[in-house]
Amino acid sequence: MTHPPQAPPHAPTPTQPPLPAQAAATGPAGAEHQAPTPERSTAWAEGVARLRAAATTEPGRLRAIGAILAALVLAFGAITTWQTTSRADAADRVLNRSQPLSNDAAAIYRSLADANTAASSGFLAGGQEPAKVRERYQRDIDRASEKLATAAANAGSDSSSATSVSELNKLLPQYTALIERARANNRQGLPLGGAYLRYANDKMQTEMLPAAEKLYKAENERLNDDYADAKPYPWLAIAFGLLALTALGLAQRRNYLRTNRVFNAGLVAATTAAAVALLWLLGGHTFARSGLNESYDHGVKSLNVLNDARISSLKARSNENLTLVSRGAETVAVGSATKDKFDVAYQRQMARLAGGKDGGGLLGEAAKLADDDSGKNPVKKAATNVTEWKDRHKSARARDDAGDYEGALDAVIGAEKPGTEPTGESFDNVDAALDVALTHELSEFKSAAQDGKGAMAGLPVGAAVLAVLGAAAAVLGIGRRLSEYR
Repeated sequence: MTHPPQAPPHAPTPTQPPLPAQAAATGPAGAEHQAPTPERSTAWAEGVARLRAAATTEPGRLRAIGAILAALVLAFGAITTWQTTSRADAADRVLNRSQPLSNDAAAIYRSLADANTAASSGFLAGGQEPAKVRERYQRDIDRASEKLATAAANAGSDSSSATSVSELNKLLPQYTALIERARANNRQGLPLGGAYLRYANDKMQTEMLPAAEKLYKAENERLNDDYADAKPYPWLAIAFGLLALTALGLAQRRNYLRTNRVFNAGLVAATTAAAVALLWLLGGHTFARSGLNESYDHGVKSLNVLNDARISSLKARSNENLTLVSRGAETVAVGSATKDKFDVAYQRQMARLAGGKDGGGLLGEAAKLADDDSGKNPVKKAATNVTEWKDRHKSARARDDAGDYEGALDAVIGAEKPGTEPTGESFDNVDAALDVALTHELSEFKSAAQDGKGAMAGLPVGAAVLAVLGAAAAVLGIGRRLSEYR
């Protein structure tokens, strides 16, 4: 019995040839290499792809619509809150900051001009000036100092107001020192007192009042800027409100066409909230704008003209007094004639105050701006007293020109003599009437400005709340539709 031959004990076991894939992966040295894998998309691309895929389904479209509606309603609320807040703040500044500062600047001007008038009146009365005149002068100086301190606290460091305030604070003690020197010399009967008084008046007219006028104009510009910030319509908020309502309307139409359901409670609530916010925005701002316009047209404009009229009357009175103080020492050429410098200045201020023979001037303008009898009557009274003042001044000048200095003095400063009709009495009546008119117009301004500011009260917060509620309602309304697909 024969056996088949056996392989040697250590002979190698035959192996199968490598597969093609394995051969390709094995290099000549026997090293193995991985096959290249496909490149992976970025997270952004994958997200876009998922959104694109979701948008092809109705639930995906509904989610996108809900997100857009909520975003539009919230954007409408945010922009409304922003724009109405800025306008409400500007209206508040008009009422509580810029107009009071403008009024303080006018008070500084009036106080300085009145102090100058009182100083010249006291000088004309002789060495012992009347106590009332002295008290009036001191009261004016104290008021000017107080208002300057307020203006300094509210003026920006780089503003023109700060420059004017600094200049006035430097000039005011110089002026009062000159007045005291004039008084001291006048008590001793020295002619040098008149020179000091004229020097003080020159400092007031050429340096202090121009600086006060510059401050007044700067504060008026600030007031106008605040009005400009408070009155414009919030067009961006209105545009987003209309856009949100349009989108909500289209969403409800789409819902009706696809489901044949007339109403979706959530979308109706969102539309109502957006509509209420938009109507509130339009109505509130319209009423606010109306109130602010009224406060400017029947308040600020009248106050500006009345302040100018009062200042002109004060300047006229000061120049009238200085005509007697200088006694022809200072003259100017008017055409071919030479006239007293201070009397020419008096005539110029009176023409600005009362106009020509047919009236007009600042008082005529103030009467036109006044919108009721309470505002017109004091102006008419002032105009009547200005006419009387001019007649009395003419008589006083005639006496002075005839050499009757004492008679002219009595006709100006008001010596206590029977039958005396001094120009000072007319001036006091004009000043008192203008003060009444100013008080009335200031009250008119405050009332209208408060109405304008009040019309926007609660609107910023209310718009934000309605926007949040509207966005939530839109999301809930869309969510109700989505639940039908689960």
